[in-house]
Amino acid sequence: MNSSTRTSLAVGAMALGGFGIGTTEFAAMGLLPDIAADLDVTEPVAGNVISAYALGVVVGAPLIAAAFARVPRRVLLIGLMIAFTAGNALSVFAPNYGALLAARFVAGLPHGAFFGVAALVAAHLAGPRGRGRAVGQVLMGLSVANVAGVPLATWLGGALGWRYALGVVVVIGAVTVAALVVFLPAVDIPVTNPLTELGALRRSQVWFALLTGVVGFGGMFAVYTYISTTLTSVSGLPKASVPIVLAVYGVGMMIGNVVGGRAADRSVTRSVAGALAVLVILQALFSWLAPQPFAAITLFFLIGLTASALVPALQTRLMDVAGEAQTLAATLNHSALNIANALGAFLGGAVIAAGAGYTAPALVGSGLAVAGLAVFGAGVFVARRTPEPVGAHR
Repeated sequence: MNSSTRTSLAVGAMALGGFGIGTTEFAAMGLLPDIAADLDVTEPVAGNVISAYALGVVVGAPLIAAAFARVPRRVLLIGLMIAFTAGNALSVFAPNYGALLAARFVAGLPHGAFFGVAALVAAHLAGPRGRGRAVGQVLMGLSVANVAGVPLATWLGGALGWRYALGVVVVIGAVTVAALVVFLPAVDIPVTNPLTELGALRRSQVWFALLTGVVGFGGMFAVYTYISTTLTSVSGLPKASVPIVLAVYGVGMMIGNVVGGRAADRSVTRSVAGALAVLVILQALFSWLAPQPFAAITLFFLIGLTASALVPALQTRLMDVAGEAQTLAATLNHSALNIANALGAFLGGAVIAAGAGYTAPALVGSGLAVAGLAVFGAGVFVARRTPEPVGAHR
């Protein structure tokens, strides 16, 4: 097996892990009524299992990156996927609500660290000229999950029960572990130590990049969180069409990962700035044209594409500015994106609650993209005025 084929199979194995992670994260939202009924709790209470998973992601990414800084990256990736699989297995067999809450927190812990370390490994295997594409391919698993994994798991949960849906995720995790063992080579990324990794937090450029993701990407979640009601009450689409539109959005995400990865290989700076600028326009147009069904679907697709294109560039930016603290910086990106999820959903809900209507979250999203562009611009300005020891801020 030549090195090119081995690299492709290794990246594919990491993407499969991303597929499993995306499936369990988003399918759980569609399974809430079944979980609530089975565990004899209300649906809002059952919704806490979503929050528990997200909390696991936010907490787990920096803690794992620092605590396991000395562990070789191949071993760490395999260990993270074993932990993810175990967390989902605990979820399948959780006897009550409290046990499920704890299991979902455990399942979320490896999420950000897996994506961060996988991005580092993929970039290393692909080399300087192909690192953006390799990072995009790893993240592709998350996008494919929205198109195929989530609908399948939701259907299976409705037909056989939510435990079977999470059982599929356990199988995906086990297959990923086997694929990583077989195809992922040892990589010579230098191991560090906890203090070195925590040193990333002393770098202003790391904070600029993370804040860009929190604010700029939060706008997409302001739109996505309330899209079902927007499509039915504003665009006039039947409820049965919503899953189809979400699948269209997922296709946009897949394309965005490819486009964003290639764009990042040309220029990280222009990729981030360009994606944020386009999001400003698209989300503003969505708030205006949402009453037109075809326009709403088209713009929603383009928002998914553009937001997804932003992620590989932000991930690469963090690797550029992190110095020796590569692992922590890369994993923190996924903590930032989960905070963006909470921020976008909160602000979108706030304007709806204030009586502004279901087109208002898109205006919030446009405003957040403007803010993200401003933060990123400030970071670039500071970087150019202050020489940095490492990184190619292209």
